Amino acid sequence: MKYLILPVAALAGAAPAYAEDAIAAADSVRDESITVVATGDPIAVDRAGQPVSVIARDEIDRIQGADLIRVLERAPGVTITRNGGVGGFTGVRVRGADAEQLLVLIDGVRVADVASPGGGFDFGNLLAGGIDKLELLRGSNSVVWGSQAVGGVLAITSRELDGADASAEYGAHDSFDGSVAAGLAGDSYAITLNGGYNRTDGVSAAATGTEPDGFRQWRVGGRGRVEIASGLSATLTGRYVDGKLDLDGFQFVFPFGFIDTPEYQTTTEASGRAGLNYEAGSLRLAAGYAISDIRRANFDPTFGASPNFASKGRSERADLTGHLDLPASLSLDFGADSEWTRYSTTFDAKHTARLSSGHALLGYHANRINLAAGARIDDHSRFGSEVTLGANGSADMGGGWRVRASYGEGFKAPTLFQLLSDFGNAALSPERSRAYDIGIERGDRNAALHLALTAFRRDSRDLIDFVSCFGISGGICTNRPFGTYDNVKRARAEGIELELGAKLSGRFTAQAAYSYTRSRNRATGLDLARRPRHAVMVSADWATPLGGLALGGDLRLVGDSFDDAGNFSRLDGYALATVRASLPLGEQLELFARVENLTDAQYQTVAGYGTYGRSTYVGARARF
Repeated sequence: MKYLILPVAALAGAAPAYAEDAIAAADSVRDESITVVATGDPIAVDRAGQPVSVIARDEIDRIQGADLIRVLERAPGVTITRNGGVGGFTGVRVRGADAEQLLVLIDGVRVADVASPGGGFDFGNLLAGGIDKLELLRGSNSVVWGSQAVGGVLAITSRELDGADASAEYGAHDSFDGSVAAGLAGDSYAITLNGGYNRTDGVSAAATGTEPDGFRQWRVGGRGRVEIASGLSATLTGRYVDGKLDLDGFQFVFPFGFIDTPEYQTTTEASGRAGLNYEAGSLRLAAGYAISDIRRANFDPTFGASPNFASKGRSERADLTGHLDLPASLSLDFGADSEWTRYSTTFDAKHTARLSSGHALLGYHANRINLAAGARIDDHSRFGSEVTLGANGSADMGGGWRVRASYGEGFKAPTLFQLLSDFGNAALSPERSRAYDIGIERGDRNAALHLALTAFRRDSRDLIDFVSCFGISGGICTNRPFGTYDNVKRARAEGIELELGAKLSGRFTAQAAYSYTRSRNRATGLDLARRPRHAVMVSADWATPLGGLALGGDLRLVGDSFDDAGNFSRLDGYALATVRASLPLGEQLELFARVENLTDAQYQTVAGYGTYGRSTYVGARARF
């Protein structure tokens, strides 16, 4: 697939010639260059020894639309699978890891669905309204973040405003999205509320279907902070989502297969965190209590008005983290937490578990050298203790260049469903990983010139998979007539990531990201399902001299993959192009429009599920 390389190579040749003079004028520290995912405490991205991508609000607005997936795809190493249209189950894979192996935090709250079999987060319920910043760390980092941080960590921060912002958009498939945020902010206080509504007729979830499957969502959220005394402040965040998604289903009588059905699913997600922050001289402390609650119900009107399946998952977490500056350019990041989870379904009684942990990370930051190493111990009420280690470092080579390298271990605790459901296996061990990467980088992805090349490898073992018990009644299949879960898989993911970005002039910017990821089952040598080896994103934006008119476009190229573990069903690669425009009308109003899938390409990210053809959207945004 040589065409995947051409846009990246073209930008690589053009960027240095135009952007060299602009580098010195770039801001040395901006909000877009600060991350918390590397250590749990805010640091500059260029001090991190691990690859971190930060995407800020201005870029989210520039991309347009409620679908956050088109924003995440700009980061290298990220691939997406979606069951149908917007609102359908959406998995985000980082560097070929399972979608359930990405730890997702919204305003510091872990939002995984602990009642789902794999315990992952469904990005189909997360829209762009109200989001201020995305921070994506690629690679295992359980030393700081504990369970689930095998593929990476995604931290999502909601907006803090002093004023108001509202937008509305209408387009293809009778889609509408409205979003509003308003707040007050000062040096010692801030409060912001945001809300929104999204609806669409959608497309048929079944690729062969003709009946569109719609989606509807209400959402509300907010954040606040107040200074209680000198160096002491309190924070409060909250998020609530209520959605309904039309589904298609499998029929086991004629006509057989995945077809149009009247089924639908309702989902509510509620999360929040209350915290205290203290800072005095060389010491910073943060303590908090967080809750996440996700409830789902599936309905099939063919068989009545009651749900045919429902699940409830809830987690509560108390945490304390700190940062201490030590003599001799040393620092200590540390923390302790306890998490209590519970779940129940229509067929499973309530089950609970507790996971408590402590970690410490010793750092050295001086003379252009940044080093960090640490350890973590977790104790789970169901399977015992787990120790993880990690180390990383970066060195400033001068001229804006730096090299970085990291070693990180990851683990993912078995879910309560995998342990204790009718299909469960109480003897399961955690999934484990060891990840390595090394890279060279100039600037960051928001700088005047950004170049980064990273090589990585991750070895995973004890991966949990469902084991069929058809025709087997002994051993692990005892009293499990339909099957159970077991630690049966080993996998390796390795590859390279290339990032290029340049402000070619005061009006023109361009970015590109290329990823090669080879993800294999080490027992069979076959590719892991739905992991394309090649992925490219190229984007360009031009602020024309015509009254502030801005034009832009994205090109997303994804290589071939397989839909199944046996590599029998191939998913063809695809190319998706988007063009967009925006026009300010004074200082407070902006009109915008875009066309997605410009060439009306036919493609699938999951075999048998429908996707959008060419789609046009128009909207307006107001700021006060």
